[in-house]
Parts: sequence; structure tokens; C-alpha cells
Amino acid sequence: MQQATLSDALWQGENRLLRNVTLAILGSLALWISAKVQVPFFPVPMTMQIFVILVIGMAYGSKLALATLLLYMAQGAAGLPVFAGTPEKGIGYLYMMGPTGGYLLGFVLAAFVVGKLAERGFDRSFAKTLLAMVIGVAIIYVPGILWLGTLVGWDKPVLEWGLYPFLPAEAFKIALATAVLPLAWKAVKRDA
Repeated sequence: MQQATLSDALWQGENRLLRNVTLAILGSLALWISAKVQVPFFPVPMTMQIFVILVIGMAYGSKLALATLLLYMAQGAAGLPVFAGTPEKGIGYLYMMGPTGGYLLGFVLAAFVVGKLAERGFDRSFAKTLLAMVIGVAIIYVPGILWLGTLVGWDKPVLEWGLYPFLPAEAFKIALATAVLPLAWKAVKRDA
């Protein structure tokens, strides 16, 4: 049975179209900002983009999260510098088909899957939220690594380039999302 998402609980009303369009635009703006802000971290600087993707998936549910990520991808495909490293590393389809293309696909898939898990109540307890976040990050990295390896060649150190340096930052983002989402639900229930 599908449960209400955090966005359902926070924004109740009759005009769902207005709500969904507003949330999709706000979500795509949050993704844009999170891609541009670099936080010093070891061994590489991190953005908070994957954290935002996972939170959008959990807070919005599968359909609205998917629509939000597709809007974000459309903005990037249209040439807006919404992705990390743009415009310096190219824009539009050229950037999207480059080394990070598989991760971009993973963003969309992860938001949808994590949204499905939220619709089943995975965002209400720490243990289930942790599981959903780990699944979401894995869904991002699998197509990312596969695309990177296909593009640069499997004879290159693909995991050293596209996975290992980012694991500490991903663990931090998973922990943060795991703490934030169940607490947000507790706050919503307290205010209800």
C-alpha cells in the first residue's frame, strides 16, 4: 500500500498540479545549486548533489521525483550550466555523453527507486532510511562506473577514478540523509 510522502504531508491542498510544478522547479533549482557548491572533503571535494537527489526521491515520491530529475536533465540538455563542472567541461548533450553520463542516468533511476521506497514507508525509520540511501547511491554508481569504463576503456583504473575517491563523501551524505528524513517525519507528526 502506498503511503503519503513527506511533501504530501507538508503541502496539502486541492491544486496538485500547482504543487507538483512548484516542487519540481524548486527541486531542479536545489539540484543546480547543490552541483555548484563544493565542500572541502577528503580525498576529493564533494558536492551535495547526491544528498539532494536522495532527499528529493524520499520527500517527493517516485513520480514527482522522476519528473523533477527529468526537468533537471532537460535543463542540462538545453545547455543550461546546471551540472557540476559546467560550463567549464562543456554543456548540453556533449557534457551529458561524457564521462559523467552514466552517473546522470543513475541520478534519475535513484530518485525514482528511492521515491518508491519512500512510498512504502522507508523514510520513517532510521534503519529503513539507511537501507534506501545505500540502495540509491548504488543505483547512481553502477551505471556511472559502467559508462565510465565503456567510455575510457576497462584497461584504465576506472574504480580508482569513478568510485573509490567518492566513498567517504557518499558515506557522509548517506548518514546525513538517514538522520534528516526520519526526524522530518517526527516534526511533521508533532505539528499535526
